[in-house]
Amino acid sequence: MNDKEKLQLAIGKRVKLLREEINMPQQDLAAKCNIEKSNLSRLEAGGTNPTLYTLKKIADNLGVSLEELVIKL
Repeated sequence: MNDKEKLQLAIGKRVKLLREEINMPQQDLAAKCNIEKSNLSRLEAGGTNPTLYTLKKIADNLGVSLEELVIKL
């Protein structure tokens, strides 16, 4: 596994952890972020490289800062 894949996996795990901490279904977060549920599912599984804008939307809808989303990787 290369560095890019490791980072994608870490980001996905972090998004999933924060989402589950507030008991938000994947479908709800996807709708709030205006992205497809399948895309969010892939992101959480580490299968996609999200843009900074997408990460910001996710962080906002999880009630955390972008820094809190990515700094604790």
